[in-house]
Amino acid sequence: MTELCPETEQELAEAIRAVAGPVAVRGGGTRGIGRPVTGQVLETRGMAGIVLYEPGALTLVAKAGTPVAEIEAALAAEGQRLAFEVPDRRGLLGTEGVSRIGGVVAANASGPRRVQAGACRDALLGVRFVDGAGTVVKNGGRVMKNVTGYDLVKLMAGSHGTLGVLSEVALKVLPAPEAAASLAVAIDDPGAAVAALSAALGSPFDVTGAAWLPDAGALVRIEGFAASVAYRAERLAALLAPHGAVTVERDADAVAAHWAAVRDVAPLHGRPGDLWRLALKPSDAPEAVARLGGAAVIDWGGGLVWALVPAGEDARARLSGLGGHATLMRAAPETRARIAPFPPEPAAVAALSAGLRQRFDPRGVLNPGLMG
Repeated sequence: MTELCPETEQELAEAIRAVAGPVAVRGGGTRGIGRPVTGQVLETRGMAGIVLYEPGALTLVAKAGTPVAEIEAALAAEGQRLAFEVPDRRGLLGTEGVSRIGGVVAANASGPRRVQAGACRDALLGVRFVDGAGTVVKNGGRVMKNVTGYDLVKLMAGSHGTLGVLSEVALKVLPAPEAAASLAVAIDDPGAAVAALSAALGSPFDVTGAAWLPDAGALVRIEGFAASVAYRAERLAALLAPHGAVTVERDADAVAAHWAAVRDVAPLHGRPGDLWRLALKPSDAPEAVARLGGAAVIDWGGGLVWALVPAGEDARARLSGLGGHATLMRAAPETRARIAPFPPEPAAVAALSAGLRQRFDPRGVLNPGLMG
């Protein structure tokens, strides 16, 4: 079956209108999660390029197929960055390809800075996409809210291509900080680590990262003007001292390396077992790690846990009674066919989701079954 690779929004709309069966929507191919979709592959890489960049207005508009690296390079040249710290999931998920901004938005992919700057969806100003009927839809940014009445900017972030295929996104960007520091607290127990991270996040020192790696301990990041970073690092070191021995790293390259490891969940790369992503109350993170019993990484001060479990096992059974959501991120195809990768939805939410899919993809052609 011929792969579809439109180069314009109009070609995208025509391609979707013309399909007679399921379409497997693919951005850069780096974040392939969910159940496999059988159907004609539709690539967005042909729709690439930065449409508008206004550094003074902290605004960037790019076509969905634009490589993230291209966007980050353009921002860096002006001393700016994406606020939500795009994670590179290739080493974690065992995928290849080039990360593209449409896929990032479709997955609502967000890194460690979420604790301070919010998620990808919080940086979205507007979107353009083609729905399952082949209609071009636009919302937010430089256009008024369209007649559907939905907040499509929020809906499209995290929809994984099931409501529409993104053609363009508008993003708020931020100035890059002058300096950064990373504090490591020697803690090997997840419970003690979450207590230390909670103390840091509850402080007035504007923490932009709070994580725990099994071999590095509890990690806390601060960013900003050099004098402010120096002052806050000293105060945070004193605050965290009761939790364990504190080491402060101020070298820019070393700090960047520390947080790239957190962002990309480097300790779990290439390790056997199925990979699960848990979103839960920070206070429940230590219990979740203990119940699963395998290697784990904690981010967002305990609100996010990455964990390995034996292949083929449903981690949700071990987590019964805990709140939050568990998503199967990496497993064999037969496991993903047997265990729903995305968290089961309560009946009311499932009905709402079905209604949205019926509204935006009445033919059921866009990534059918991916999230079900």
